[in-house]
Amino acid sequence: MRKIRPQAQRHRHEFGPGIAKFDAEKDNASADIGDVGAAFGPIAVAKGVTQPYKPSTWDQVPTWAKDADGHWALAYTGTIAFIINKDLVKEGERPKTWHDLEKGKYKVAIGDVGTAAQAANGVLAAAIAYKGDESNIEPGLQLFTKLAQQKRLSLANPTIQTLEKGEVEVGVVWDFNGLSYRDQIDPKRFEVLIPSDGSITSGYTTIINKYAKHPNAAKLAREYIFSDAGQTNLAIGHARPIRAEHLKLPADVQAKLLPNEQYQAAQPIKNAEVWETTSKALPQKWQEQVIIEME
Repeated sequence: MRKIRPQAQRHRHEFGPGIAKFDAEKDNASADIGDVGAAFGPIAVAKGVTQPYKPSTWDQVPTWAKDADGHWALAYTGTIAFIINKDLVKEGERPKTWHDLEKGKYKVAIGDVGTAAQAANGVLAAAIAYKGDESNIEPGLQLFTKLAQQKRLSLANPTIQTLEKGEVEVGVVWDFNGLSYRDQIDPKRFEVLIPSDGSITSGYTTIINKYAKHPNAAKLAREYIFSDAGQTNLAIGHARPIRAEHLKLPADVQAKLLPNEQYQAAQPIKNAEVWETTSKALPQKWQEQVIIEME
């Protein structure tokens, strides 16, 4: 079976075509199973293109992370984190919270809010730390506006290349990206942490094609993904398995993840439809409120 790995930054609207493919091909299905972002699971069900299957570890999947009838369930999560270049930011100045960002001297890189889901979710995570939510991201925008006014907002995209070159002092990234970058470049050079005053957790789910020609193979794939072996395989790729709190991972694999206690202030997206609407309006607001302050 192929290795399951989290995709990097994931663009916000890239999953619709997978659902459209199931719907368009119907009985001529070329795919038995697909992989979509959390918001698209319910959309796929509403379009009637999925079939349910609950793996044997179903009860260990949190209620918020699955469809009650088994049409979708998040296999792993992504939570917005900070990645900090310890060579560039001294120990006493390293941020632990979003509120800490206001007081620093370092630059903060979040990437392209207009195209990348990672960057958009970063704004949402900041908003949550300042008592906002999916329908009210103004508190997050206000934080980044302050950083822009202080000339501390970096337009560098926090990627493995920019981090390795030392172009990013503090980056806002999905935890699995940050951990992967850290381990690929130099674990001693970077610190990855979940801001303790709030963050957002999303994830990715398989959907089994209603018209699948090999439905049992698709169900077996889902069974594997949610098994101890499949969940461990995800952890090896720095993704936090959805069953993280029920797994006993080998020490070397656990070291690829952050401790469970770091996720106490993180919360799942509560209303995917509202967030989808808000996120579509975000690029223009970002341009008008934040980027204008850098000109």
